[in-house]
Amino acid sequence: MTAPFRFPRFFVTSPSPCPYLPGRQERKVFTELTGPHAAELNDALGRIGFRRSQGVAYRPSCAGCTACVSVRVVNDEFVPSATQRKLMRRHADLEVTACRAWATDEQYQLLRRYLAARHPGGGMAGMDEDDYADMIEHSPVNSLIVEYREPAVNGRRGRLVAACLTDRQADGLSMIYSFFDTDEGSRPGLGNFVIMDHIMRARDAGLPYVYLGYWVKGSPRMEYKTRYRPIEVLGPAGWRLLRDEDMARPTVAPAIA
Repeated sequence: MTAPFRFPRFFVTSPSPCPYLPGRQERKVFTELTGPHAAELNDALGRIGFRRSQGVAYRPSCAGCTACVSVRVVNDEFVPSATQRKLMRRHADLEVTACRAWATDEQYQLLRRYLAARHPGGGMAGMDEDDYADMIEHSPVNSLIVEYREPAVNGRRGRLVAACLTDRQADGLSMIYSFFDTDEGSRPGLGNFVIMDHIMRARDAGLPYVYLGYWVKGSPRMEYKTRYRPIEVLGPAGWRLLRDEDMARPTVAPAIA
């Protein structure tokens, strides 16, 4: 007889400066993903807006602010724009491999270059090799890392230009963290290509969604997520399609005197 499923215990972090909206404070609610039902719990929490980080599932719980919104692409209805089709043709030569979630030095060095170029002052800037290995390998769910390489030359593997840590959930692929070569001269738009590849990959696997994490209204860094229409946003009444009016300024409660 198997042990009954136990309702998880949730915790709340202390407020800290928001990394996306200046002058705001962020707070998260989280729970551990442990035991034989970790994958099922992660799937259930993912459908209500949680994200995974190693053995923890979390979501924003910020006082007076609802700027962070969970988003997911509706794969079967996604039709790439002319610009997106051009980008897919540009990178069609890349060799894409879904690998087991195992950290390599080549991946780590690519991550370091990506962080230095895109997020030099971010929370991951001080990540060392052990931290990176923990992020990739310490997963209680079905995870993989998708590598994107330039074509092989003389029998040698091509240069690694992008990678994405991805969870396979019951209803879709969840893109946990992607990083790539930021040199726009040689390989422009790699981040967008990785998202479109995941959409096509999920569609081929019969999975209805690709989870892109949080779209932060008012943050220019997050605007790219709204380019993959149709895309659903999670609100108080559940998932619904993103509307143009959703692009308005974030809803923030007035300050309490």
